[in-house]
Amino acid sequence: MSSPLSSAKSAKSSRASSSRSLAHFQLTLAMITVGSTVIASKIIGAGLDPMPATALRFAFALPVLLVLMRATGTAFPRPGLRDACLLITQAAIGSVGYTVLLIAGTQRTSAADAGIILGTLPAVCALTAAVVLHERLRASTLIAVVVASLGVALVTLAPAAQHGGNRSLTGDALLIGAVVCESLFVLLNKRLATPWPPLAQSTAMTGIGLAVSAAAALPDWAATLHALPSHAMLAVAYYALVPTVGGFWLWYTGAARVTGAEAAIFTAVAPVSGVVLAALVLGEPLTLARLAGLALVVAAVFVTAGPAIWRRAQDRPDE
Repeated sequence: MSSPLSSAKSAKSSRASSSRSLAHFQLTLAMITVGSTVIASKIIGAGLDPMPATALRFAFALPVLLVLMRATGTAFPRPGLRDACLLITQAAIGSVGYTVLLIAGTQRTSAADAGIILGTLPAVCALTAAVVLHERLRASTLIAVVVASLGVALVTLAPAAQHGGNRSLTGDALLIGAVVCESLFVLLNKRLATPWPPLAQSTAMTGIGLAVSAAAALPDWAATLHALPSHAMLAVAYYALVPTVGGFWLWYTGAARVTGAEAAIFTAVAPVSGVVLAALVLGEPLTLARLAGLALVVAAVFVTAGPAIWRRAQDRPDE
């Protein structure tokens, strides 16, 4: 007969396991929405120029984020001058720059290739932190960067026939630029003197991004408002509400229940979902080059996050 102490311990372990499983589900869904952004961007780019489309994305998302802040009682911190400048730079590079380059890149290349290239983000972030912040450059980081680079090279340098005739080195370069923008966003976030609550920071990035992109799109507004294709507007609304708002909520809710390294593993879902959705929604072929490139990029994610998870497992006492 089990003792009350062992029963309580078993119940606690069961609740922890259930909470962890829910977190894994939420992180997976979040990354599926991230992978779907390449499909939305492809559709948006077919009907709208990148800069006005970016402004419209933020215009759709901002009211919803403000409502969420009010509903949750989240307040904006009062940043100093240095942090305010960092936040504006973050929004300009990581929010506006990333979205514009993603849409511009998918205008020129396939959504499947875009999903694979964007999957290199964890490796690029680790390398950027090592180079710019002088964090210790681990062997696993170098291996991840090499493996991810090989995956991208397989996709970008494959013959045109392997891309279903949809290949553009310019488009691939723009997508790599989007990854660099996002890695700089992560880097700048580490430089903030006072960390912001995720919801407040996401809302601030959206608001600043709206101001920057709307101002930059001023020369294009007349032509844009004259013709707003319904399919592009639906894709903008999807991008704003599902990956931007829904994906944010799923990711941070799930990430709160697991370690950062464990959450990072789930970023491998994004390139997989991008490639699969490109095949299902847009009919893009699953070529051998794409599958091999995808496998290498996903492997790079595990190489980047794996050592931290292994160290945590070694330090965790037996339950």
